[in-house]
Amino acid sequence: MLYAQELETLIKETVIPDIDESLDAIFEEIADNKEATEDAKEEIEELREFKADLQDVLDDIESGDIEEDECKELIDDIKEAQENSDEEDFGFVEE
Repeated sequence: MLYAQELETLIKETVIPDIDESLDAIFEEIADNKEATEDAKEEIEELREFKADLQDVLDDIESGDIEEDECKELIDDIKEAQENSDEEDFGFVEE
C-alpha cells in the first residue's frame, strides 16, 4: 500500500492544512468586513465539502477500501492542482 500511505500523508500534512488556512483567511476577511459575501459563503461551503471528501478518502485508506491505482490517480490530481493553483485556490475542479 505504497500509494495509499503517500496519499494519506499528502492529505494530512499538506491538503487539509491548506484548506484550514484558506478557511481561516476567509473568516478573517468576514470578521474585518463584518459581513460574509455570497462568494465567501460559497467558498466556505466548497472547502468544507472538499475537506469532508478528503476525510472519506482517509477513511477508505484506513479500512483498505481503496485501490492503489486509485490512490496514485488522486496523488497525481492533487499534485497537478497544486502546481496549477494560485495561493487562494487549490485549482480543484468539481467533477
